[in-house]
Amino acid sequence: MTTTATRTATVADVRPASRWLAAILLPIGPAAVAVLRYVLPYDTTDDAATITAKTMAAQGRMSAVLWLGFIALLTLVPAAFAVGRLTRRRAPKLTVVALFLLVPGYLSLGWLAAEDQIVWSGAQAGLNADQITRLAEAMHPSGEVAAVFFVLGHVLGTILIGVAMWRARVVARWAAIAVIVSQPIHFVAAVVVPNHTLDLVGWGLQAVGFAAAGWAILHLADDEWDLPPLPERS
Repeated sequence: MTTTATRTATVADVRPASRWLAAILLPIGPAAVAVLRYVLPYDTTDDAATITAKTMAAQGRMSAVLWLGFIALLTLVPAAFAVGRLTRRRAPKLTVVALFLLVPGYLSLGWLAAEDQIVWSGAQAGLNADQITRLAEAMHPSGEVAAVFFVLGHVLGTILIGVAMWRARVVARWAAIAVIVSQPIHFVAAVVVPNHTLDLVGWGLQAVGFAAAGWAILHLADDEWDLPPLPERS
């Protein structure tokens, strides 16, 4: 009769590195959008012809907007999951609902950036204003659906994740409040009374609140952040 011995191999614990990565990542997306909204050459309430004219007159600024939007697309969803991991144990229901809104909202941002990409590219290609405007107005209807997902998702989702931060008591009260009020300020500045400086403040408050969440993550024990790795069997 023979027996087979099972050996276990030590697995590297990446939880400290993942906490540092989350902490660094958290404020980048909101900060990128804050600067984007400040340098945006047009107002959200402008019609397609006005957006085209303002973009053609400030193509360098629009190029910066597109780069900042790309950074935001890469970082906002991971940041949402990082905050959710911080709040989920003490505010599970709020966290689930917040992420259910935030993640589709942030993912829809790419569809909105597509119109800016078309207008900027048309200007770079030497098309005239009427041609570029016609292209912008001929965007696929999914863009309008994406706009609804983005507005509702990121405004309501950010408010709820801020409330989850407050309820879970994982950050200072001021940081949770900063996140809660950030997107209502952005909505007013973008839609009600267009003001790029106020928009910078709104998204900037979210960046500050998320930075505070990152600081809290750095001070967690590894076992509070995630389960330890299981040893590999050979």
